[in-house]
Amino acid sequence: MWMIYAALSSVTAALVAVFAKIGLREVDATVATVIRGIIMATILTLGAVAFGKFKGFSVTDLSGKAWLFVLLAAFAGAASWLFYFIALKGGPAGTVAVIDKMSVVLVLILAALFLGESFTIKSAIGAVLLALGGLLIVLK
Repeated sequence: MWMIYAALSSVTAALVAVFAKIGLREVDATVATVIRGIIMATILTLGAVAFGKFKGFSVTDLSGKAWLFVLLAAFAGAASWLFYFIALKGGPAGTVAVIDKMSVVLVLILAALFLGESFTIKSAIGAVLLALGGLLIVLK
């Protein structure tokens, strides 16, 4: 099931680039990022309430470590959105998206270093091919 969600994530991320590039013609990238964040928070909160995700949940259910890493992820995500929108404002959507997706290579390396996930010769070759493919697209 997670693969279906990953594919849906890919499709919706592509739509973000296209829709944002059009919308950024008339608004500052920082303002657009704030608006996006507010709308996303509203939609996600309504969805969580509708699906009963908060039933029995208390903020004290999370350990200090969990809170720290959720907060760090939130800061990294906010910075990522802001940098992405600023880049989209000034650059071509296809090129910005490709550079943004180079995060896949970084995730493979960081997951191996910090999460103990395997980094095999196969994944190393895949990471190199992803990086080379990204370079080919960016350098045209």
